[in-house]
Amino acid sequence: MPLSSVRTATRDGLTFDVHEMGPPDGDPVLLLHGFPQRGDSWHAVATRLVERGYRTLAPDQRGYSPRARPQGRAAYRGRELVADALAVVDELVGPTARVHLVGHDWGAAFAWQLAARHGERLRSLTAVSVPPPAAFLRALLTTRQGLASWYMYVFQLPGLPERVLGAGGRAFSPRLAAMLRRTGQSRDAAERDAAGLADPAALTAALNWYRAMFTEKPGGPEAPVTVPTLFVWSDGDVALTRQSVELVHEHVAGPFRYAELRGVSHWIPDEAPDQLAELLFEHLSEHPA
Repeated sequence: MPLSSVRTATRDGLTFDVHEMGPPDGDPVLLLHGFPQRGDSWHAVATRLVERGYRTLAPDQRGYSPRARPQGRAAYRGRELVADALAVVDELVGPTARVHLVGHDWGAAFAWQLAARHGERLRSLTAVSVPPPAAFLRALLTTRQGLASWYMYVFQLPGLPERVLGAGGRAFSPRLAAMLRRTGQSRDAAERDAAGLADPAALTAALNWYRAMFTEKPGGPEAPVTVPTLFVWSDGDVALTRQSVELVHEHVAGPFRYAELRGVSHWIPDEAPDQLAELLFEHLSEHPA
């Protein structure tokens, strides 16, 4: 098998593109991206993990893979994204395999849910930037996190975000790229991610991750995560406030470590791959296959 390849995994008629790197017998690491990125946003981190012998799988998740783009916001609920991630593991690693799970942004939100509901499938969890959903919701309602998350409310409006952020036939949307740069992304990364949403169908699907939030049936909080957990946050994050970060430990019942990166924006995997990879090496090596 080549060092790097794009494979596919299927679930319920949807086909997901999965960026795979590393030796087939390496300890498997599943990498989940957030908005508005794809699996290739993990390339710098994955390269460093592969150098240490790990096998990485970074899917283009629901809405981002062209052949996994169902219609309607309800199709993008958390339980669907969690089931997609498990389907990738089942098909490409094994139906009883246990993997290291790493998620950033929305990928972290879904990783928390997967760990709470299916901890038996994981060796470890690493959540980057985003706290557990219950901690985020509490901060959203009681702290300035509500103001920092203004864009989440705007994205609920039908049609308007598409008109504002659409590429209009160009290679990428200058407005979306500019918005990403204001949050700390480099020009290259912002244009890369904006280009990934130049297709109007891809943009709507990505926005549906946010719109699905309000279609979820209310329920009790998730059970505490019991697998060994690392949470990484950066003090230059304009989207996630310290108040939400301070609540994370309340949702972990297993071994827990918190790491804070100074002077780094929200886009940790792109901006600080060396620092993140070192933290991952330490965490993953403590829980080998």
